[in-house]
Amino acid sequence: MNKNRILFLSLLAIIFSWGACKPNPPEPVDPTRPEVDTEIVTLDYPDYFPEPYIPTANPLTQAKIDLGKQLFFDPILSSDSSLSCGSCHFQQNAFADPRPFSPGVGGATGARPELRRNAPPLFNLAWNISLFWDGAIEDETNRNDQIENQSRVPIEAPHEMNGNFPEIMERLKAHPDYPDAFWRAFGDTVTERYIMQALASFERTMISTGSKWDEFMRKGQDSTVFTESEWRGYKLYFAETGDKHAECFHCHGGFNFDDPAGQFRHNGFFDVYDDAGRFLLTGNPFDEGKFKVPSLRNIEYTAPYMHDGSVATLEEVIDRYLEVGHVSYDRHPNADLLISNIKYSESDKADLLAFLKALSDPGFLANSDFQP
Repeated sequence: MNKNRILFLSLLAIIFSWGACKPNPPEPVDPTRPEVDTEIVTLDYPDYFPEPYIPTANPLTQAKIDLGKQLFFDPILSSDSSLSCGSCHFQQNAFADPRPFSPGVGGATGARPELRRNAPPLFNLAWNISLFWDGAIEDETNRNDQIENQSRVPIEAPHEMNGNFPEIMERLKAHPDYPDAFWRAFGDTVTERYIMQALASFERTMISTGSKWDEFMRKGQDSTVFTESEWRGYKLYFAETGDKHAECFHCHGGFNFDDPAGQFRHNGFFDVYDDAGRFLLTGNPFDEGKFKVPSLRNIEYTAPYMHDGSVATLEEVIDRYLEVGHVSYDRHPNADLLISNIKYSESDKADLLAFLKALSDPGFLANSDFQP
């Protein structure tokens, strides 16, 4: 074979090899699909709050927040399209339910009496260690996916929304708006996981920091933001010794006025608990009658109180703690020992009530970002 022919064949091989290595051309962009939103949204919170917990698998974007809000208020997630998340969590009540128990689809109530619990308020969830009264979803070391996992429970519970995810996904795919909304948020079609991630994204934005207490903190703990009665209530709330001490801060402390360590506590209100609380999960007799310590922020708006909505007013709550906080009170053996020497007078109750109301954030109740 002559040199020219060898050179020709070599060049031909190089050309074919080069063509085979060329990358495939990009798929044409579907002009009917919206642009995927990848711009990260940063939550706005005060510097006396710790950093919130946002999962790396579900970065916060405006498209996810918008989709989550739409889903939160849409009854399409329930089995008969009659109930939404917003059917049991009302903004005027700091997203709690003013009814002791929230009726489910068809008026259903808890499958068992011990599961008939008052719907908790929804705010500052990005900082929660545990969710649900008994801590059914809890993780002290990796809180990232808690809110995502929480939404599955009310959606699927037969006595709540009674939803079925395969059916829900088909409804959403057939909806005129949702397919584009999911593509904008996730660059993909409707999935069960994306539904929960969108709801969680919206719920993480429900931040309440507009109370008098927050003004007090922003102004370097300037007591002049309070009335005289509120300031006396403040001192009573945080007192643990002396002739007046309510001891409230031991259980309801930190920036969110809940238990910063995420402990479950027994308030000693009853001798017998129809709802065994934390015990139903752990089987530990020392957990009987113990429940998650709720935040006292916006407590003015979230009646009725306790896990079962058994206390109608905030005044009654204060009366009840004064009763069970006496040294001679015969408590349940699991009652928290911190509720053992509460000491304040009848006249002090008005001051304590005034301070508790200073934890209210009226702007949160009117914030249009949380409205359908």
